[in-house]
Amino acid sequence: MASESMMIMSFTTLTLLLLLSCSHLLSVASFQFEVGDNQGWVVPPANDSKIYNDWASENRFQIGDTVHFKYKKDSVMEVSESEYKNCNSTHPTFFSNTGTTVYKLDRPGLFYFISGSAGHCRRGQRMIIKVLSHEDAQSGGSGGGSSSASTAVAVLSYGGLIAQFAFLSYIF
Repeated sequence: MASESMMIMSFTTLTLLLLLSCSHLLSVASFQFEVGDNQGWVVPPANDSKIYNDWASENRFQIGDTVHFKYKKDSVMEVSESEYKNCNSTHPTFFSNTGTTVYKLDRPGLFYFISGSAGHCRRGQRMIIKVLSHEDAQSGGSGGGSSSASTAVAVLSYGGLIAQFAFLSYIF
């Protein structure tokens, strides 16, 4: 009788730990968005100068997500709102010209990106990304994009899961 009771308690404990493991994985999910989808970070066509802001408004960005810029003979800068409006920055918050840049969205609020190449920003190669706070994200739905063209790659932390399974192995 006592061993049956111990088995039920062990099974209940195992079930609870597995549920906690799953919820932990879901809570740390983040996404990598491909800026410009297949075309990348390029000067948009003259008749579509708002292409990047349209793309950004179709996606839901959360803290921890990343945006991936792919480009050739260009650059990407994160700038202030006034520098964004003027398409000019002498002291960007962030600058990269490596051809492939991954930028982590590490806080809620607005992020302003422009091309650092002369004339590109004025021709529409600029974008505003709004990152939701954790509270906004929870009340407004899940992460990831609503745009079918956006590529989102789930990034999950397995460290907590491994630790919990190691604990289970130790108990049993």
